[in-house]
Amino acid sequence: MLEKIIIVDYGSQFTQLIARRVRELNVFCEIHPFNNIPEITPEVKGIIFSGSPYSVLQEDAPQIDLDLFLKKYPVLAVCYGAQYLAQHSGGKVQASSTREYGRANLNYIQSENKLLKNIDLGSQVWMSHGDTITQIPESFEVIASTDSVRVAAFQVKDTSTYAIQFHPEVTHSIDGKQLLENFLVDICGCSQNWTADAFVETTIADLQEKLGNDKVVLGLSGGVDSSVAAILLHKAIGTNLHCIFVDNGLLRKGEYEAVLEQYKHLGLNIKGVDAKERFLSQLAGVKDPELKRKAIGRVFIEVFDDAAHEVQDVKWLAQGTIYPDVIESISVKGPSATIKSHHNVGGLPDFMKLKVVEPLNTLFKDEVRRVGKSLGIADVILGRHPFPGPGLAIRILGDVTAEKVAILQDADAIYIENLREAGLYDQVWQAGAIFLPVQSVGVMGDERTYENVICLRAVESVDGMTADWCHLPYPVLAKISNEIINKVKGINRVVYDISSKPPATIEWE
Repeated sequence: MLEKIIIVDYGSQFTQLIARRVRELNVFCEIHPFNNIPEITPEVKGIIFSGSPYSVLQEDAPQIDLDLFLKKYPVLAVCYGAQYLAQHSGGKVQASSTREYGRANLNYIQSENKLLKNIDLGSQVWMSHGDTITQIPESFEVIASTDSVRVAAFQVKDTSTYAIQFHPEVTHSIDGKQLLENFLVDICGCSQNWTADAFVETTIADLQEKLGNDKVVLGLSGGVDSSVAAILLHKAIGTNLHCIFVDNGLLRKGEYEAVLEQYKHLGLNIKGVDAKERFLSQLAGVKDPELKRKAIGRVFIEVFDDAAHEVQDVKWLAQGTIYPDVIESISVKGPSATIKSHHNVGGLPDFMKLKVVEPLNTLFKDEVRRVGKSLGIADVILGRHPFPGPGLAIRILGDVTAEKVAILQDADAIYIENLREAGLYDQVWQAGAIFLPVQSVGVMGDERTYENVICLRAVESVDGMTADWCHLPYPVLAKISNEIINKVKGINRVVYDISSKPPATIEWE
């Protein structure tokens, strides 16, 4: 039975990071919005309450029924979760005159407490809160303090319920990983057996049981997610998996042919479909990024459905959906405040009449790569940068034309090739060129030019949920800029994006 930790999400920007830290300790976990918590099943070993952008003093602050969890499961309440637990148990929370944000040090630790095992006095923690717990009930006891926060951590006496005012999931909390491991192992009793090899073994068995002798179609993209999903399914059901690779005309230069060649060596049952003209005709004149995504999604389903009908008696559609796709498509506060519509999330049109199987929808991107390595997939596939489902259409700001696609493909190819030559490709999480809807004055030879601008984007990340721009060496950027301007007709200026996520997103659309 797969052990599980449930993370109750109150909307904190750090919730996904809590999940990442738990999984790094080889314990499986799931994030669920506070207002949509599923029935707790026997494999659940403990509960973590996240922080929140809300104050517990607000009328519309997130609330849950604590009786569902307390005294039934080990609980770790973080920041807002700690304040909520204290307030709703009879304690007092007050707004501070000044926010406590940043580094602090623990000047008191109840060293014999299970949660604080192997954490030294003076340990640095990261605070981020505007409210302070000023009083706790008699049934609670303070187990850690800082100079300015007496109730930095507490335990409900004689129970496995703990709360901390700081954030153990961020790297600024030096012993945060130790605290989480104490909670997961010593308090929840987790065995830390959730590994890539274990995931492969259990997932293949689950797929065999779920799919039986049914036929499955999978839309391959050439990316990491769909490739790993394909190999997992292939190991589970063999030739009953039918893979379809659609050329939408929005792939990187030469990618369609290169990917088909790579897949031949994996033993997959694959068919390529050239649908470039069909996609580009539907994108003509469309400028809004959401409308572009929807048009591409609609045409892909039509093209994919035509190809899938050539396979007799198909019952399932497989998708390479991963956990961030799911997380970004839901909201903890009522209807989703959608960042972007995702091509793998949201169901299928009724006419396809297929059931959906998503073998990777509980994994973050780096976990997908580890699973791929466990499956023996080549590094050239696993190391490929993420590429958006709508392809270059959302890297061309404004309307999409065949001419713009060709220009961007050439510029992007120069960019990526230079990253590889400089030994930087594997150090970058994701890189790509963007075609901007502006023109600028330039000089080539003795002539004045008025041509297009290419923006280069390169970010560092672990799972794509947050990202920082890469500090690429100036000589490399200079060489890339020079080659693009000299070799790509229609471009006379190259710029570099130095925005992080948040507040920006990785893609521009």
